[in-house]
Amino acid sequence: MSKPIRFDGRVAIVTGAGVGLGRSHALSLARRGARVVVNDPGVTTEGAAGQTGVADAVVAEIEAMGGEAMAHRADVSSDTDVADMVAQTMAQWGRIDIVINNAGILRDKTFAKMDMADFRKVVDVHLIGSANVTHACWPIMREQKFGRVVLTSSASGIFGNFGQSNYGAAKAAMVGLMNVLAQEGARDDIRVNVLAPTAATRMTENLLPQEALELLAPDTISPGVMVLVSDDAPSGVIMGAGAGCYTQTRIYETTGVTLSDAENTPEGVAAAWAEVTDPDGQEELPNAFAQTAKFARNAAQLRGLKLDWGQQ
Repeated sequence: MSKPIRFDGRVAIVTGAGVGLGRSHALSLARRGARVVVNDPGVTTEGAAGQTGVADAVVAEIEAMGGEAMAHRADVSSDTDVADMVAQTMAQWGRIDIVINNAGILRDKTFAKMDMADFRKVVDVHLIGSANVTHACWPIMREQKFGRVVLTSSASGIFGNFGQSNYGAAKAAMVGLMNVLAQEGARDDIRVNVLAPTAATRMTENLLPQEALELLAPDTISPGVMVLVSDDAPSGVIMGAGAGCYTQTRIYETTGVTLSDAENTPEGVAAAWAEVTDPDGQEELPNAFAQTAKFARNAAQLRGLKLDWGQQ
């Protein structure tokens, strides 16, 4: 059996931690020794004013179990609010080891009917909010030579979901942000992963049947998150999670086809479409440069040129 995962001495910020998944993550961290900043302004699922005391209630739960926690009501899309939260955390505990970006809102409509203000607001909270909190903590983690970051995505972003263009766009962006930060953070032992959860929360209670909601409790997901922020965490992983099920989502590129100058026409691409999309031999690419090198090598080979640049 693997060694117990503990967070003694670690300090964690969990956004949107007053209810649902965030609350479950915060409690799980605290049970395993972490000191936790419970961030939640107490808004509704649409982002309107709601119950402002939800963060304090979670802090009280943590303290009742003998843990340490503090509440902060920062709006994660506000640079000023986030800076204050990070400053208070450093004043209280002197370090920040873990950031779980969980805060989010929903404003669902079909794209044709959606107000662009609602599109921007959802992107602001999910994407800009995650970037704000992570960016504010990044220099601290670099100085410590240690950091663990989770960005919360969704199947709606990875696979799509009708009526959620704003939410899906923001959640898909988490994968791109992770791919870059996992590379940039590697030198300083900052590991960055994406969680794509399916859980029974305020956001899903009207979308799923009761039987499914009972199976998809938030506490069936948090164990996986504890692995993503542990000392031995992976980096650059998209973890799907729900009802005790865990998966890894990967992005592959097909081998494709390289066309000669004469063939490189719209008609030529259309004629080669079956080869373009053939999954045989598809592979994961470690970074964007690997694709550039692949294309250049293939083109050089077609033309009988020698090109050593970009060899893996």
